[in-house]
Amino acid sequence: MSARPEQRKDPVDAIVEQWARKRPDLDTVAMEVFGRITRLSRAMGDQLEKAYAKYGISRGEFDVLATLRRSGEPYALSPRQLSATLMLTTGGMTGRLDKLERAGLLRRSPDPHDRRGLRVTLTDQGLRLADEAVGAGLALQTDALSSLDEERVEQLADLLRDLLLATEK
Repeated sequence: MSARPEQRKDPVDAIVEQWARKRPDLDTVAMEVFGRITRLSRAMGDQLEKAYAKYGISRGEFDVLATLRRSGEPYALSPRQLSATLMLTTGGMTGRLDKLERAGLLRRSPDPHDRRGLRVTLTDQGLRLADEAVGAGLALQTDALSSLDEERVEQLADLLRDLLLATEK
């Protein structure tokens, strides 16, 4: 799957070509795929971080707000539910919640169904910010996909879903 002469080359092509010269016995297709996925993830992550910074939040903090927002009204979850959804330790979650609460974007209150538990709820300000920030992030991601036609975008989404499901067994 190495680059054909008529194709534009990316940094992954250079790495694969170096391996081909030094170790022509290696099949580097997996390196091409995962190298590009890693680079895309890093590049988009950096762009999203900048987009969310305009709202005074980090990507990780956006993830908390977005998780609460998409949970639907009353936009409330327990810290444990948030930690599980975001694959964070409780310590990591506490730091994010502290910052977001100080900023007035969410509030923590006793869970009415569990005397020992807490509920984390988006404030009106947090709801507005989550809606604005998700729009900004989606605009960046949509722009990044604009070089592909709709059919190729759908194909890419399907292929990546298949790959993700195969690796998350």
